[in-house]
Amino acid sequence: MAAVSLPIRPLIHFDERYLLAKRVIDIVLVLLLLIPLALVMAVVAVAIVLDSRGPVFYRQKRVGENGVEFAMLKFRSMRTNCDDTLHRKAVERFMSGKALNANARNGGRFKIADDPRITRVGKFIRKTSIDELPQFLNVLAGQMSLVGPRPPLPYEVARYRQRDWLRLTGKPGVTGPWQVYGRSRVTFKQMVEMDIRYLKRQSLREDIKLIVLTVPVMLRGSGGA
Repeated sequence: MAAVSLPIRPLIHFDERYLLAKRVIDIVLVLLLLIPLALVMAVVAVAIVLDSRGPVFYRQKRVGENGVEFAMLKFRSMRTNCDDTLHRKAVERFMSGKALNANARNGGRFKIADDPRITRVGKFIRKTSIDELPQFLNVLAGQMSLVGPRPPLPYEVARYRQRDWLRLTGKPGVTGPWQVYGRSRVTFKQMVEMDIRYLKRQSLREDIKLIVLTVPVMLRGSGGA
């Protein structure tokens, strides 16, 4: 995969024992979770096929650890061949600290409201984060971890400032502090600081806590699109 050149030398140094233990937990938990979730994923796949034309899975280029690009897997939640202009403009507003949905209550100020590109099934799987489940395969491939910063799009990274790059010194995650505590409710700058604090902590206890807390977040659909 291609790599984006890091403008600074990474300043977060990781304990190799922590990284090894984290990788073992990733593999064991993903293999255990895939068994009960297989039926759910099969039902979602059928629903996507019946709801709209196009593939079941969507491969999207993301920027991972140390600027290495990879193809992140998701269940397709949008109509095919959609123009990404709406999302690019939303990214610009989000990164400049502007609300995307100023009238939202109880959070959701930093997510696109009523995105016309999203299908009926897509609205549900996004709200519950079910669309993210195929990323377990990215975890098994070593491109992602169960817990880590959200992997950004290349055109997001093109707008990064020097400090923002620190969140790319660790492996991106399926879930993480932003997904659990701040999804659609905090600014871009706050998200970056949450990710940097998480990466510096290097705590397996924190990783397990975030994995456990992700379940009620999914069930409530907190901050989902």
